[in-house]
Amino acid sequence: MTETRAVLVTGSTGGIGTATVRLLRSRGFTVYAGARGPAEFEPGVRMVPLDVADPESVAAAAKRVAGEVDGLWAVINNAGVIVQGPLELVPADEWRRQLEVNTLGPASVVREFLPLVRAGHGRIVNVSAATGRVAMPLLGALSASKAGLEALSNALRLELAAWKIPVVVIEPGTTETEIFARAGAAADAAMQQADRDRVGLYQAHLAAYEKAMGRFKPGPVEKVAEVIVRAVESRRPRRRYAIAEARTLGAILPKLPPGLRDRALTTAVGLNSIKL
Repeated sequence: MTETRAVLVTGSTGGIGTATVRLLRSRGFTVYAGARGPAEFEPGVRMVPLDVADPESVAAAAKRVAGEVDGLWAVINNAGVIVQGPLELVPADEWRRQLEVNTLGPASVVREFLPLVRAGHGRIVNVSAATGRVAMPLLGALSASKAGLEALSNALRLELAAWKIPVVVIEPGTTETEIFARAGAAADAAMQQADRDRVGLYQAHLAAYEKAMGRFKPGPVEKVAEVIVRAVESRRPRRRYAIAEARTLGAILPKLPPGLRDRALTTAVGLNSIKL
């Protein structure tokens, strides 16, 4: 590994992003850590202002990196948010935020940074989720955004095949990050602004969901970072790396008959027990 192999990581200020930046740096990569605001990283990490939901910010970041390196070995689209709650109650601005960060953001990053990836004979690594292949109740907005990222990844892989640029999808399982706490706080705020009668219709759903989610044991962010780095370092990376329960959700459930799949999902989040 040499310092000439430069990588970009979006969403670098917490959880999976921070762990990935640290591991890549320890492996000898020149790491550009994209962050929306001021952030401190360990020596040798190059912080670059980058808000994936702002096309002008993405273009400025690409210009900055292009002025310092001739090419990129990898672009890791890690930035993401979770919008949760019944689709009937998800506000338009939350829908917009979900899609701008999780779907349009990676598309913007790829568009601006692809010349550097092509010059560096690199690859694209997109951090998705099993919800991109299996739509989850009360996570419909997230599922839609990740399904878009899945489609983007699949189309991009075919379009870039002529240049032998791999496009890799990472599917983490439940992971110990603050993203879930932030999602819960945002959902609570949205519920406070929603019609009280309509919110009341979903109280049993929300309680069942919270109870079901409590049964999942989150895995360490370092495990996800290790898989991402494996995809970055591999000579022939796989198209997809699924981690923990994502292997079951993403690989098995889509193959079930629709009725059986629906029953499995409603049971998994406790909605099968709701009687109205």
